[in-house]
Amino acid sequence: MGNFLALAGQIFFSPLKIGDIEFPFSLMKVTIELLLPILLIVIVYRLILLSAVRLLRRTSLEEAGRNKIRRFLRLGFGALALLGITALVLRLLGAEIAKYGEALYRIVSAPFFESGGTKISLLTLLLLIPVFYLSGKMGQLTRSFTDRHLFSRVGLDESKKFSFSNLLRYTVMVLTVVVGLTIIGIDLSALAVMFGVLGIGLGFGLQSVVANMFAGLVIIFSRPIKEGDRVLVGEYEGTVTNIRLISTTINTISYETIIVPNRLIIDDTVYNYSYDDRRIILRNPVQVSYDTDLDQAIEVMREVGRRNPFALTVPEADVRVSSFDDSGITLILLTWLGDVSDKYSASSWNNLEIWRSFRDEGIEIPFPQRDLHLRSGMEPMVRELRELRKSLSEKS
Repeated sequence: MGNFLALAGQIFFSPLKIGDIEFPFSLMKVTIELLLPILLIVIVYRLILLSAVRLLRRTSLEEAGRNKIRRFLRLGFGALALLGITALVLRLLGAEIAKYGEALYRIVSAPFFESGGTKISLLTLLLLIPVFYLSGKMGQLTRSFTDRHLFSRVGLDESKKFSFSNLLRYTVMVLTVVVGLTIIGIDLSALAVMFGVLGIGLGFGLQSVVANMFAGLVIIFSRPIKEGDRVLVGEYEGTVTNIRLISTTINTISYETIIVPNRLIIDDTVYNYSYDDRRIILRNPVQVSYDTDLDQAIEVMREVGRRNPFALTVPEADVRVSSFDDSGITLILLTWLGDVSDKYSASSWNNLEIWRSFRDEGIEIPFPQRDLHLRSGMEPMVRELRELRKSLSEKS
């Protein structure tokens, strides 16, 4: 135990050394004068933002105005926090910050992999982060610009607009990555050889990822579904909110977010209720008794379909006699809806109004019944059971 404490004390209280750079402070001093103040700055920053958000909720400002003020406060206090952290670093390093910075640059820029004219160092890997981040932002800006200012003027339909905007988005992303890699000094020809060798080993482990990526390209170009479509994938029904290369996001009717791999959409059957038309025919089956006047029941149901607030006036609602079942005659109310998203609300409205209308008109909705017939040979056994029951009740 004593040796462990001595070792810990030597680590925390000895001058900090990274490579051939020896700093004039210890790990304990870094913790007390830098890390703990940074933690305190972050906590204060979060508390100020939470307090500001609560105060904004009590105001009478609109949501858009509150969001602008919230963004302004976040940027302002974030800048102040960054200035505070910078001041702490300058105070710790002192006047020799340029020397330490130069020595640290030599360490992170030292290559640990070389292939042809490409040298990859820790600095190269760090620079990849802003390259890929910028690639994603450029893709988003390209899609937003084309949707708002380009395709809206051309007059393309939604499916073609979706395909072209995604094509331009991924093209810009690839070009941004290529230019960024060239700027930071990565030779693409050397990378092609390296990734070719790695692809042989990783191909077996990334089969599902590659399959989902190519399925995403198929979805983007062939357009079996697009953002905003109402679909049924497996047991999940909802609205497509986002289509990416690997997966598709669906917001279900119960407001759950489902991430579906693109391969499943291509391989399995997908019900697209709004592929080229958001109108659907709503079916409401109901049974009536065999003693019912069918003409009256049909007219009552047809009137319910006409009064449905979600239904189209043209084509009109109609009723069909579906089948003659054991309990009654099955009728189906067919109602045209202008938008598939109203399906469940319209179905509930129809069912409730059918029940009310049938009750007012005296039309019976049957339910399954079974008649039990006892043969004559069973009567002596029934009498014995009754006598046994009577004797047991008298004894009790």
